[in-house]
Amino acid sequence: MFATIAGTALTLRAQDATRPMVDLHPKTNEQNVPAATPAATPAIPELSQLDEIFNKTSLGKTADEFRQRVELRRLQNEVVNEPTVVAAKTAAESARTDLEKRERLRDYYNIYYGRMAVHASNAEMKAALDKSKAEHLALLSQPRVRPEPGVSPTIPPAKHKHRKSEKRLR
Repeated sequence: MFATIAGTALTLRAQDATRPMVDLHPKTNEQNVPAATPAATPAIPELSQLDEIFNKTSLGKTADEFRQRVELRRLQNEVVNEPTVVAAKTAAESARTDLEKRERLRDYYNIYYGRMAVHASNAEMKAALDKSKAEHLALLSQPRVRPEPGVSPTIPPAKHKHRKSEKRLR
């Protein structure tokens, strides 16, 4: 028990032995609080500048393909309701014969992709439009029915079918 009392007395004396300058509860003075200085904010670019930066840099093959599809869809939405495009499409749909319809569709695709090329933002998009236009125009050709001048039709070799009676004889 004596040890407990002596230990308690020593701890009480230890608190008295501390320096009197240490203040556990600081007074709130205006002198103790440093003045808040505004930190220099870095120059943040505008949203349009950020869009340009990200549009110029490649984010990968998938992202570039997605960006191209978005651009193509935007161009299609801009051009689809123009009077010349609507008139060409209506004329193609009102054709009476297959040959006439293919000719009018050819005109429609030339007008449609020509208008989109005017609104295209870069050379890559124009190249993609030319490729898509060539694919659509290739669907209109019928080399077996009516070959176009200078194009020779490619006809696969005929397969001979044997009759059942010929197979039995062998």
